[in-house]
Amino acid sequence: MTRPARHTAGPGLGALAVLLASVLWGTTGTAATFAPQVGPLAIGAAAMGLGGLLQALLAGRGIARARAELTAQWRIVLVGGAGVALYPLAFYTSMHLAGVAVGTVVSIGSAPLASALIERLADGRSLSRRWMTGAALGLAGTVLLCAAEAAQAGTGTGTGSARQTVAGVGLGLVAGVTYAVYAWAAHRLITRGITSRAAMGAVFGLGGLMLVPVLLATGAPLVASWTNAGVGLYMALVPMFTGYVLFGFGLSRIPVSTATTLSLLEPAVAAVFAVLVVGEHLPALGWTGIALVIACLGVLTAPSRPVRVRAAASGAPAPRRALVRRGSS
Repeated sequence: MTRPARHTAGPGLGALAVLLASVLWGTTGTAATFAPQVGPLAIGAAAMGLGGLLQALLAGRGIARARAELTAQWRIVLVGGAGVALYPLAFYTSMHLAGVAVGTVVSIGSAPLASALIERLADGRSLSRRWMTGAALGLAGTVLLCAAEAAQAGTGTGTGSARQTVAGVGLGLVAGVTYAVYAWAAHRLITRGITSRAAMGAVFGLGGLMLVPVLLATGAPLVASWTNAGVGLYMALVPMFTGYVLFGFGLSRIPVSTATTLSLLEPAVAAVFAVLVVGEHLPALGWTGIALVIACLGVLTAPSRPVRVRAAASGAPAPRRALVRRGSS
């Protein structure tokens, strides 16, 4: 039985879950600084690979019950799994090359536009004025954050550094697209009657399996010290496992474009943690960017005005507004 998709951009459990996930994701860049010996590929493979396999393990019974439905939608599962596998490799390498804040801003900031384009092409879904306003504020904020961090880079950068930054920005765009792809795939499975836990478990479990060879090839530094191992476990259990359980819960209640726009909170959180924990300095331009991101979240989570159904021209009484019942996730 196919459950109706929940397409409300107002406040609710779905939006709150995505915001909480974004806060957890915003800690990843700071956490990675505690294991400088571990390369970005190893960090990405450990975080998303182990986290994805844990999601699949948790959703094992649900995946088994939805086996026929998942098999029928195997192309979507495969596309989503490939997005899960590619995203952390591009994302953490982007942060390694261009810096934590710039890599995060480009990766997450480009995701809402990619999500909107995917929804438009694949689902024919139109975008509301509310989303456009919120996305404009959020993207403006992330651009200001990016500009502030670039200004902080200093004047001693040569051609090699410039090339690294350009490569990092390019990989950040790849990360944004792959993030939008696996979010869309999971949402498509959910709206076709598969529970959020089974859909996320299948997509992330497949992506985790794809990342196992990368982890085996690059993950030796993770077991070289207790600190490195602790960072790897934290990344897998908290931002990736817990964060994406919350994200899957949110995807069952709000559109992909809204979810990815709400996740613009992540670069703002990352910048704040970089200031408070790592000791980085954020200029006024960066704080202005954070304020715009918060304004974006306010626009997207503000209560929507109820839509009244007008009576027909024939003079028939207006029908009562239907109550939308929430189904189980």
